[in-house]
Amino acid sequence: MVGNNVSHSKRRTKRRFDINLFKKKFYLPEEDRWVSLRVSAAGLRMINKVGLNAALKGAKEKGFITNY
Repeated sequence: MVGNNVSHSKRRTKRRFDINLFKKKFYLPEEDRWVSLRVSAAGLRMINKVGLNAALKGAKEKGFITNY
């Protein structure tokens, strides 16, 4: 998304609104391995709420993950 920085004098310069992504490693006990994911803050909350396996399954069904 693109927007403007607005200074005190109302001068406008272009800026970008980037996604809040984190690189995070998660452990999958069923497969006995670590998985590195780039996850948004909302994704981290979802993983904490429903668990890693359920979150990965839901993301795959929605088409967010292609190689899991």
